[in-house]
Amino acid sequence: MLLKRDRALMAVEIVLDVAFHAGRTADATGAADIAERLGAQRRGIEPVLQALTRAGLLDSTRGPRGGYRLARAPRAIPLVEAVEAVLDAEDAAPPAGALSAAVTAPLWAELDATLREKLAQLTVGDLLRRATQAGLRRPLTEPLDFAI
Repeated sequence: MLLKRDRALMAVEIVLDVAFHAGRTADATGAADIAERLGAQRRGIEPVLQALTRAGLLDSTRGPRGGYRLARAPRAIPLVEAVEAVLDAEDAAPPAGALSAAVTAPLWAELDATLREKLAQLTVGDLLRRATQAGLRRPLTEPLDFAI
């Protein structure tokens, strides 16, 4: 996972961008707007958006007022789910040589497990709180979402 961090980071950034700009109840935010805010090409983020939608993290709406919004409350979306949504089979390729199999592959597996554990503890809601602490203001407000 660490070697494919560009897709993993893009998945987290997209989910955070959608949470920050659209949330669950506001008008959806379009792929072109997301790409512009992230400084990415729309074609480059489309596969990530599709993977996040298939994973049940984003809802997508077609049409002129279409776009993306969160499928669940921000506090109910662990970051590890966003990262796992974009991982593919080549991330689990077997090591090439004996030294790699005995030393570096187990090291990467250990680091990967630590990173996954940390990502499982953090939610999109945590990132939204960090954005607020950094002085960023959301363009739209969401209704309160209580859990008892």
